[in-house]
Amino acid sequence: MFDVLIVGGGAAGMSCALVLGSAKNKPFAEHKTIGIVTHQKTSHLQTALFNNVLGLAPGTTGASILESGIQQLAEQYPHVQQIDKEKVLEIVKQNNVFEIRTNKNSYLSKVVVIAVGYTNLMRIQGLNRYIEPHPRSQIEKERIWLKNTDHLIAENLYVAGTLAGWRSQFSIASGSGAQVATDILTLWNDGKHTKVHDKIGE
Repeated sequence: MFDVLIVGGGAAGMSCALVLGSAKNKPFAEHKTIGIVTHQKTSHLQTALFNNVLGLAPGTTGASILESGIQQLAEQYPHVQQIDKEKVLEIVKQNNVFEIRTNKNSYLSKVVVIAVGYTNLMRIQGLNRYIEPHPRSQIEKERIWLKNTDHLIAENLYVAGTLAGWRSQFSIASGSGAQVATDILTLWNDGKHTKVHDKIGE
């Protein structure tokens, strides 16, 4: 049983996992079980080149970020379970718990974050009723979003990144994932607004 399971290992999903993982020493998060399904073959980062992102050296590729992000998460926050080489096929909620079925396994989680791409090829069963045309993309591209309010689709079901309705920009997707993480931390912290910062000397 996960306390939160993130679906998608791109900019939004990995940012969400890193922020959640970084809260491990907080009393309200220290015993939480966090997982991320890192399936990312269709991530737009695979072919991205970044010259305009603060903090990234010009020429940084999206493919390298995907690789280094997995390594960073494993080294910094090894308690976050990475589920590799599995694709989520269906998400079903029963008795306030989500069952996440992949092509290989089935998992249970109290909270789920959907952070996959916004193409109309998104085929996760159980989410169809939330799909609408993307509000910030050209109609002819047939992009989609999961209708939400401040990243929340339904109780304990979140969406992050382009699928949340944001434009396809790396820094926007990353920020969206971090926002969802702080919302979940706030939920765990009995509704007290929560963020996590590391500081030099601490």
